[in-house]
Amino acid sequence: MGSKIQVGDKAPDFALPATTGEMVRLSDFLGKTYVVVYFYPKDDTPGCTKEACAFRDSYEVFKQAGAEVIGISSDSVEEHQRFRERYKLPFLLLSDKGGEVRKRYNVPKTFGLIPGRVTYVIDKQGIIRHIFNSQFDAEMHREEALKTIKELSALP
Repeated sequence: MGSKIQVGDKAPDFALPATTGEMVRLSDFLGKTYVVVYFYPKDDTPGCTKEACAFRDSYEVFKQAGAEVIGISSDSVEEHQRFRERYKLPFLLLSDKGGEVRKRYNVPKTFGLIPGRVTYVIDKQGIIRHIFNSQFDAEMHREEALKTIKELSALP
């Protein structure tokens, strides 16, 4: 575990496989768009489904504000593909099989067992502007991210 990541820090870059078959890097978005990166425990579980559907239902609002949403868990690309199709998720889901990116972002485990649920809002320069950590209030992740994106983009 590295040092704790805080608001104002440069977000660690990553390259992870997406359901599209391509490698997605955080650096691909720099200078172009805000990025909401949300780490979640597992595809197709009640809390994670609620969270993913909340982001899905506000995806157009995020896009209009100049933001991209990316979900990351340790599930395989195939599991992500099924999850995306089942709930019609329009955003990227990335597979962090060994949990390396999760470690770089210092996402804590809940009860020392369950992969944590943490959302990072990253500006166009790659600086972390907001961190929201709540294992049990899955839908608040969308609310917190949207509020921050609206502040950053100065949308009404």
